[in-house]
Amino acid sequence: MWGIRDLTSVIACSAALLLTAGSACATEIKNLRIWAGPEYTRAVFDVSGPVDYKLFELSKPDRIVLDMRGSELGSGFSAPAAKGLLKSLRAGKQGKADARVVFDLAEGVRPKSFLLPPADKFGYRLVLDLYPATVKPTPVKTVAEAANGKARNVVIAVDAGHGGDDPGATGSSGTHEKEITLAVARQLKKQIDRTPGMTAVLTRDGDYFIPLEDRYRKAREAKADLFISIHADAFTSSDARGSSVWVLSPRGATNEASRWLADRENRADLVGGISLDDKDDTLAKVLLDLSQGATMGASNAVAEQVLSALRKLGPTHRAYVERANFVVLRSPDVPSILVETAFISNPAEEARLKNPDHREKLASAILGGVNDYFRASPPPGTLFVKGATRDRDSEGERAARTERYVVNRGDTLRTIAERHGMTTAQLRAVNELADERVRPGEILQIPSG
Repeated sequence: MWGIRDLTSVIACSAALLLTAGSACATEIKNLRIWAGPEYTRAVFDVSGPVDYKLFELSKPDRIVLDMRGSELGSGFSAPAAKGLLKSLRAGKQGKADARVVFDLAEGVRPKSFLLPPADKFGYRLVLDLYPATVKPTPVKTVAEAANGKARNVVIAVDAGHGGDDPGATGSSGTHEKEITLAVARQLKKQIDRTPGMTAVLTRDGDYFIPLEDRYRKAREAKADLFISIHADAFTSSDARGSSVWVLSPRGATNEASRWLADRENRADLVGGISLDDKDDTLAKVLLDLSQGATMGASNAVAEQVLSALRKLGPTHRAYVERANFVVLRSPDVPSILVETAFISNPAEEARLKNPDHREKLASAILGGVNDYFRASPPPGTLFVKGATRDRDSEGERAARTERYVVNRGDTLRTIAERHGMTTAQLRAVNELADERVRPGEILQIPSG
């Protein structure tokens, strides 16, 4: 049923149509943003309301034409620079009451388009995704497979939350969550790759959006032993603070299991190394339950270790691992955690997140928890398995038996050594220090036991 406000709007618009031939009621095209990722290019139009549009393709040369009926370019509209699969683009009027945008293409594409309703701080958005017409296999960087019977590295998929036209939360000084998550993810990958026995892959390494389900699919394609999604929390109150670690809720796991069992494409995939496609429903459910149960148990274990490591760096929002139905955590056979690094809505924590030294400490704390988990529960065939360390050089042997310590302000080498039951000489020898000077933020290796 229409309300008075709706009827008033219709009457006003009808009157304007009679007086101005429709221009007063045209949908305004306010802005156009272009994002280019390795797999597709996205164009996002900010529009004043729902828009009726038509999309068609032209060849020789390749073009995509977008006609928006009853629409007009806003006074502040300007065509952005082309990137990705786009060579150039131009916009203008089409007839008396329509707008047209022409995308000149570098190659043939497969377009997908959809209209998004208002959400958060965004109004209506018309989204156009352009995929290469010729599907090229995406190279998946992985070292999960053992070569010639030798032990392999543990593979960790690091996911920088948000990206592209999804900025995530915004801090009081204008910092976007997507910028922080990418910076922390890159730092975490850097530290993981420096650690013997470990290799990291990033789900995104630039400012572009990846659909949530594609993020954990990338982890599965890389045969990852662990998936870590990096985020920065936000709350209506600027007093909220502290990091937190999340795992998938039981309800989320149940929903995902139902979807997998109902979807033929999913059932043909491998879950825990087993295809469900040729199994009857009862057996498939049992196998999926076993895989999910083991995955959730591992997720909880690594989340506890990471939360414990973050607690040494600063306050945590909760004293326990939290659970939610996050889409990125739904992989049935890759242990997955989501780390909220801090509250970007808290000015003090936002300032720390913008500090490269603090992001290095954050990455080191996360890696410390992950390292503790894999030492306690080494995946079969990896260098973390007891006995496999014999094949590594002395640096690798030492790293597998050490934990990381981030030097805090006021620490001295002597106080750190005493705290861990060592002498300064032993600590210097392990870290190859020329003297006893240490600086805040420096990472020291502490032999366990």
